[in-house]
Amino acid sequence: MTTYTARPVPPTALKELRSVDDAGRRTVPLVDDEGGAPLRCCLRRSEPGETIALVSYAPLRRWSAQTGADPGAYDEQGPVFIHADDCAGPDLAGLPFPGAHRTLRRYSARGHILGGRLVEPPESFDDAFAEAFADPEVALVHVRAVEYGCFLYEVRRP
Repeated sequence: MTTYTARPVPPTALKELRSVDDAGRRTVPLVDDEGGAPLRCCLRRSEPGETIALVSYAPLRRWSAQTGADPGAYDEQGPVFIHADDCAGPDLAGLPFPGAHRTLRRYSARGHILGGRLVEPPESFDDAFAEAFADPEVALVHVRAVEYGCFLYEVRRP
């Protein structure tokens, strides 16, 4: 059985996002009084009192810049929470943000959507990723929250 690895927002992107987000807006830190925000920098939920920021992030655009892909109209940006300052990054044993409905959106090496699917608890994410990567055209998968459609993390071909 293949184990799939969740990829957080890369450190170089985080450094940029902590000053200006992918929509060109200045990043504004805030104290999270309640906690529970899904942090894309360390792939865990925030704790009450942590300083975080809500920024616009374009994961496919950034991946495309590295690979030379041209996602065209599939390029999109959306809101994600990150720590406002450097953090240690993920410390995971398994996939983050378990126990909720998620959408897996599959992308080709060109950056085009090849399809997607809903994963519902208690369904195995490993099985859903294996299904996605069984298609040789799939280069990466974005995991998104169903409720808001937000990008949570990326999984690349093993």
